[in-house]
Amino acid sequence: MKIPDSTRSSLQQRLTTHARQHWPSIDTIAVRFRANFAYVDAQIDGTITTLLRLRYAGSASRWGFAIWRASHDDYEDSYLPNGTRAGTPEDALDCAAILYA
Repeated sequence: MKIPDSTRSSLQQRLTTHARQHWPSIDTIAVRFRANFAYVDAQIDGTITTLLRLRYAGSASRWGFAIWRASHDDYEDSYLPNGTRAGTPEDALDCAAILYA
């Protein structure tokens, strides 16, 4: 399922705003899109860090979540702190930022 252009734009804005408000160590957020996935990287202290992958399922407010595992060089589907595998992009960013930011 292709991610609509409006959702792509709003996702970048939402994550950037959330990072500025809650994660001062994150300088910038970059989002790349491929098929129904959004890949989220952050610049932290001048270094680009891979954080997470979001899976679009038809809603701009609920996404599947996979954390980047640097030790394995891959993404692993993960649970959010609320115990679910899907949630808001902001929830996913918070989960990844706890590990990487």
